[in-house]
Formats: sequence, C-alpha cells, structure tokens
Amino acid sequence: MSDAPLVHLIDGHVWIFRSYFTMPERPAPDGRETGAAYGFTSSLIKYLREQEPTHVGMCFDHAMTSFRNEIEPGYKADRGETPPELEPQFDLCREAAQALGVATYEAENFEADDVIATLCDSLVQRGARVRVVTVDKDLAQLVTEDGRVDLYQDSKGVVLDAPGVREKFGVDPGQIPDYLGLVGDAVDCLPGVPGVGAKTAAAVLGAFETLDRIPPYGGAWDGVAFRGVARAAERIEEHRDRALLTRELATVRRDVPGVSAVLRDLAWRGAPEEPAQTLFAELGWERITTRVPRWRGGA
Repeated sequence: MSDAPLVHLIDGHVWIFRSYFTMPERPAPDGRETGAAYGFTSSLIKYLREQEPTHVGMCFDHAMTSFRNEIEPGYKADRGETPPELEPQFDLCREAAQALGVATYEAENFEADDVIATLCDSLVQRGARVRVVTVDKDLAQLVTEDGRVDLYQDSKGVVLDAPGVREKFGVDPGQIPDYLGLVGDAVDCLPGVPGVGAKTAAAVLGAFETLDRIPPYGGAWDGVAFRGVARAAERIEEHRDRALLTRELATVRRDVPGVSAVLRDLAWRGAPEEPAQTLFAELGWERITTRVPRWRGGA
C-alpha cells in the first residue's frame, strides 16, 4: 500500500473563508477585491511547496446551499448572506487553483464534503490512498481502518488515522455521524441532544454503537457507567428524532452524480507558467509567482 499514489483532496471553502476573515483587503488594479482569493492562493502554494504532492484535487461547494437545506432549512443558517465583496472571489479561487495546475471539482446541489467523499471511494477502488485536507470534523467519517484514507488538519499540522480519530473523538470513524447526532455541530447549525457532551456521546456509542441501537433507559444500560447516565438516557430518548436528523445531515454522500476520479487528471506536474503568470499579473499578484514551488516542465 505504501507504493500506492497518495491523492490530497482539499476542502477549498475552508481555506476561502479562513482567508476572508484573516487577510487584509487587497484590491486588484481594476478595483476588484481579492484579499480572500490571495490568501487562498497563498495557502495552496504553501501546501504544494511543503507537502510536495504528486496528486492533488481542490473541492468546492457549488453554492451556499445544498440538498441539505431542503431537508433542514436552518442548516448553516447562521452564515447568512455571502458578503458582496466575497461572492466574486469564489470563482477567482477556482481560477487560481486551475492556473496552478490543480484539478478542481464541484457538483450542483452538493457540498465539497460530498464531492470529497465520492472521490475518496472512487480513488480507493482504483488502488490509491487519499489524504483529506480539512478542519471539518464530520469528514473524519471518511478515515479508513486500513490506512488508505486519513485526514489532515492543516491548521494544526495533524494527521488523523483511525486510531487518531478514536483518540480525538472517542469513537470509530464510521460512528462520527452518530456522534454528531448526539453532540451536534455548531459550525453547521446542527443541534444535538441537550446536555449530552463529547464524553457522554462516546460512552453511549461505545456501548450501543449507533443511535438506532440506543434503547430506553433500563436493564440494557447496566454496563454503561458515567455520572448522570439515567438523565442522559432520558434526554436521548426525548430528542431521538432530532439526533437522527442531525446524523442524516452530517452523513456525507458518496454517490454524487457526475463526480469521478481519474488519477492522471489529479497528477500535479507543476504550475503551467503562462496561465499562472497571466492571471497573477492581472490581479497585481506578481510577487506571488516567486513562491510557486515548481513550474510545469521546469525547475
């Protein structure tokens, strides 16, 4: 397995929003605001330089809403409207990634998470290994026991394999949706069961494995020992429907139509010099080209 190509799949929208909130304004010569796109591009160049991937793909949300909003209108509702100065930069980030020679993926009515999950399964079936680059804990569900898929939290420089997921969350990778059903996910405006925290959720799932198998409080709970176990059981029973809905929303789709992976399309051979130089000059980013680690066909 060590000889299998390692494909880096990056959650692009995480980098875009991180850059939007941390980078100063950076108007292009034509007046367009490019601060978030510049930060995104800098992060990508840094990643290419430090990680030296042979295969890499950048995955984007197609829009700010997805099929999940049809199931739960309040999903990610706290994000509100996209700031007008950020909206045009999504396309600019896509252009920048492509100008650097990185394959990009998205799918209408789906999130980047679903695209990543679909690509993961396709690539593993083709004998590849996959590293998912994100800070979103819900994507820990993609980590495999055989080590073919791991998760890289680039902001912390931490790689999580299956034992790492268990150490961090107290549950197996496949239990992450059930775990989020119990504890919720504030980032996505998904409520869990009130009063049930991470340790309680891990203990309950350690005993019953999935939400569906958690029984009403009684004899089956005799082997579950933590403070307040009876109250936790009552709360889970009371909010079971909510927990199941949150689990549904936190479960990534692995069958996104039209999304497929071909290793040769994901191969990173360096940045094609003319497209990159042209785009970055147009945006007033000439100095960023000095940080590109490799030009296609050159050093």
